[in-house]
Amino acid sequence: MITLTESAVSHIKSMMEAEGEEGLMLRVGVKGGGCSGLSYGMGFDNERNEDDTKLDIDGLEILIDEESAPIVKGVVIDYKQNMMGGGFTIDNPNAIANCGCGSSFRTATKAGTPEEC
Repeated sequence: MITLTESAVSHIKSMMEAEGEEGLMLRVGVKGGGCSGLSYGMGFDNERNEDDTKLDIDGLEILIDEESAPIVKGVVIDYKQNMMGGGFTIDNPNAIANCGCGSSFRTATKAGTPEEC
């Protein structure tokens, strides 16, 4: 369903260790907002909902809610480091438009809730 690069998995596992809480999983999802209508969300969760898809990528447990699943299908999440710092990048083959700042998008079937920039 989604792909995480080795760099992304390594960085996420380090962040989880720093949290110091057992049983954390990575939750990946989409919510309405941003100037193009949809925004990504990633965070840690220790509870799985009934409608969540659960994936295991290199020992990292990932949760995706039912509504977000078709929007993030095929997504590649990477972590890149450069002289200015580091950050996650998301390549979504379903996105047909992205905002100028790169933080929101829309798909052919989901416009979301666009906001003013």
